Amino acid sequence: MKSKTLQQKTITTPERKNVALVAHDNMKPALIEWAEKHKEKLIKHNLMATGTTGNLMQKQLNVPVHSLISGPLGGDQQLGGLIAEGKIDVLIFFWDPFEPMPHDPDIKALLRVAAVWNIPIACSVSSANFLVTSPLFESEFERQIPDYEKYLQERL
Repeated sequence: MKSKTLQQKTITTPERKNVALVAHDNMKPALIEWAEKHKEKLIKHNLMATGTTGNLMQKQLNVPVHSLISGPLGGDQQLGGLIAEGKIDVLIFFWDPFEPMPHDPDIKALLRVAAVWNIPIACSVSSANFLVTSPLFESEFERQIPDYEKYLQERL
């Protein structure tokens, strides 16, 4: 059986973006430090994070951060669902490459869905620096996403 290529459509990501911030325990200090350096850029957007990370970010930066539940309790999956619904535009996820996590399948699924829906992803300080210093971080930009409506029409 030959599989069909999922058709794409172009959408415009708004100037004010929904930015998800996530960090594994060993990486939380690095994310907080990075966010403090880029606070002026970040506060122009809607910020959300998994549980502990969100609460730490809100306390340390004194900015509003919508906190979801903790990653190991389903927060990573919650973020993945929001990405699939088009409610997250950027993912900054400082994951620990040296520490195996009991919820590794959830993490892989989150990164996969972010790639499927073609949102910018930063997984390190360097990539996050590139992302937030890009002119696209503070302006509208077009991106290709799966055309789910067309996909459904073809399946019926």
